[in-house]
Amino acid sequence: MPEARTLLADRFAPFGTTIFTEMTLLANKHGAVNLAQGFPDFDGPEFIKQAAIKAMGAGGGSDAPGQNQYARMFGAPVLNAAIAEGWLKRTGLSVNPDTEITVTSGCTEAICAAMMGLINPGDEVILFEPYYDSYRASVAMAGGVPKFVTLRAPGCDKGVPLRCTPLAGEGQFWFEPHELAGAFTEKTRAILVNTPHNPTGKVFSREELKLISELCIRHDVIAITDEVYEHLTFDASLPHVALATFPGMRERTLTLSSLGKTFSLTGWKIGWAIGTPELSRCVRSAHQFTTFSSATPLQWGAAEACGLNDPAMNAIRGLVGDLARGRSFLAGVLRDCGFAVHMPAGAYFIMVDWTDARAGGQRLGDRFSDDAAFCKWLTSEVGVAAIPPSVFYEHKDHGKPLARFAFCKRMGTLEKAAERLRIAFK
Repeated sequence: MPEARTLLADRFAPFGTTIFTEMTLLANKHGAVNLAQGFPDFDGPEFIKQAAIKAMGAGGGSDAPGQNQYARMFGAPVLNAAIAEGWLKRTGLSVNPDTEITVTSGCTEAICAAMMGLINPGDEVILFEPYYDSYRASVAMAGGVPKFVTLRAPGCDKGVPLRCTPLAGEGQFWFEPHELAGAFTEKTRAILVNTPHNPTGKVFSREELKLISELCIRHDVIAITDEVYEHLTFDASLPHVALATFPGMRERTLTLSSLGKTFSLTGWKIGWAIGTPELSRCVRSAHQFTTFSSATPLQWGAAEACGLNDPAMNAIRGLVGDLARGRSFLAGVLRDCGFAVHMPAGAYFIMVDWTDARAGGQRLGDRFSDDAAFCKWLTSEVGVAAIPPSVFYEHKDHGKPLARFAFCKRMGTLEKAAERLRIAFK
């Protein structure tokens, strides 16, 4: 008899269940402090929520209904205008809100729509590893071929000269410039750049972005940038810089971002893509047949913040201050526990090398074979959940000594995690 055919489409067979779902379920099962999944355990600003509530009930009668029906496919006009205003303030670049901005259901949909609208089967897409897991899946859905450039841990030579590290900035994950240049071929259609970077916390330096821009122009390649952590940086010497602002890049860069990370409203799933009318048409070609439009009243709420008015900027400054304190606190705890901490310059994750830490008198690198085994033990036995990052690498060995902890939590949550970690690693 012929072999039974599986129900799952081949394109999804390599991916399984996302690691975020897996580790959160494990954390819930064992009552662990969840420092795995990157969502805040606090609410976003009240003025944004109230704007959405007001939009739902606008008018209060059948003659003047609220904003509760389908929004315009590419975004409610009020939100597109606010995004354009905020983009101008942040970058100095003006865009047409009707033809160069597309509102999506979170940045994750924007990533998928960009791939589906831009990539033909066989086109190559350059990804930096470790990568946010939806990147690899989105390339597969579009029929593209991923090419990987490895971000190496600070001080990690792995046979590659350390002369490359100054390009990245002191203590940052780094890549070999010749490896990046070699990834570009005649088949390269796009490169995806995530800065500030999940999961490493790397902020790509101006020198690194300049190299990327030069390679994109030389090879006529589109740059897709995921900038959801654009406002969340901690090192004045490594500010976030939008790739679209480099000479020759505005016309070939599709900039993706969202409300969720900047304003701690991850469940709203309001994202967007900014690009030329030609690039925007590509995103919209896929977006219109997937979600079509995002939640209307939430778009009106988002519009209160995306223009980067005074209340929004005050909220951002407050969040960055809170995150900076959480970052310093958790980094100190992890160091005290024997982990080698790679201090992030942006986003809200800390990557550590766990292999030389000791628990019960035994070196963890001798006790556990890889990051997955370590993180499952940490969650079930210590009661603190972290992400095993090898799932974000094509070359798994680079991720096996590492673990990712999220610090976008209330101080009380971090203190609870610290208490458990100190007991286990005393």
